[in-house]
Amino acid sequence: MFLIYQAVQFDFFKYQGTGNDFIMIDNRRNELPKNDTKLVAKLCDRKFGIGADGLILLENDEMSDFKMVYYNSDGNQGSMCGNGGRCIVAFAKSLEVIENDANFSASDGLHHAEIDGDLVSLRMGDVKEIREKPDYFFLNTGSPHHVQLVSGLDDFDVYSEGKRLRYGLYGEKGSNINFVEQKSDDLFAIRTYERGVENETLSCGTGVTAVALAMHHSGELKGNEAKIKAMGGNLKVRFETNGGTYRNIVLIGPAEQVFKGKIEL
Repeated sequence: MFLIYQAVQFDFFKYQGTGNDFIMIDNRRNELPKNDTKLVAKLCDRKFGIGADGLILLENDEMSDFKMVYYNSDGNQGSMCGNGGRCIVAFAKSLEVIENDANFSASDGLHHAEIDGDLVSLRMGDVKEIREKPDYFFLNTGSPHHVQLVSGLDDFDVYSEGKRLRYGLYGEKGSNINFVEQKSDDLFAIRTYERGVENETLSCGTGVTAVALAMHHSGELKGNEAKIKAMGGNLKVRFETNGGTYRNIVLIGPAEQVFKGKIEL
């Protein structure tokens, strides 16, 4: 008796938001074996798979337009991803799940977003605490972030220093590590070492958000809007403050489809 293995073919879509790239799969039928960590890691592998910083599933949700399920490129389910959140909104519009605005659920709760062309404005969760240390700030913008001002950012060894801090300061669970250089009153350059990817990425949405809030908390940013220059492009962050809590935080930037294809699993 012979067992016949029948491969299942899936459509996938590749999206990027300021160079932060994601595999998008419409999983509303719940067909993808999403608990297969090795499979997710293989799909994200840039030599043996499709290649991406992460994989995102769009699924049905009873309380909102859709659910976002995010995986880091190491195959493990991750915390909130800001650029991924913007990309899945663009993906949802292409599937005609939404029109020009969306409410969707993610690992850190409900989010609202608006889309105009390729520009997506994503409402992030409130931030109630920013820990200030002598050389850095720590806060959670849906994912944990270390924010540290440096000089000479272009030549800074982000990989080595980011890896050292990610494990040495925050242990196995880790934190994302952001290095920042102020360029003008409201413009900041950022480079980020991302946990889960375990390398520098061209952009990190929750990291960009963390930088804007940390710089306002420190007094370096005087207004309530920051321009952030990531390696992969430019983003904006708007916010309001009330009694030490940051509210109505909006991450604004482009999100676009790069290509689409089919893969057999």
